[in-house]
Amino acid sequence: MAGFNKVILMGNLTRNPELRYTPSGTPVASFGLAVSRRFKQGEELKEEVCFVDIVVFGKQAEHCGQYLSKGNGAIIEGRLQQRRWETEDGQKRSKHEVVAQSVTFMPKRQDGGGASGGPGGEPPIHDEPSYEYDEQH
Repeated sequence: MAGFNKVILMGNLTRNPELRYTPSGTPVASFGLAVSRRFKQGEELKEEVCFVDIVVFGKQAEHCGQYLSKGNGAIIEGRLQQRRWETEDGQKRSKHEVVAQSVTFMPKRQDGGGASGGPGGEPPIHDEPSYEYDEQH
């Protein structure tokens, strides 16, 4: 069966894009994105932040390097990718990242407002069941 790999994220850059070029001259930009989620657990309001590494290629990478900076908002559409490598001392490493096919720059927030979707520019709050996430499973 064929798979489906599509990711859409909206968040804020956690660091300035790092622009570099492959040996063949293709531009590559990488940056971090913080995606937050607010929810109610019982009567308590909680926020969870997920940090995601983003990689973008080509002309769009150059635009990201030129126009984006830490704190800017962006919408990323792309695919999830796992990179694997071996360190110099032989240890195997891997990491997941999103390879962006589209990066939409978000307008800068003014006076705490923004285009986040909820009242006062805040993201919507969702009710969540009361349970703790067990990282072992």
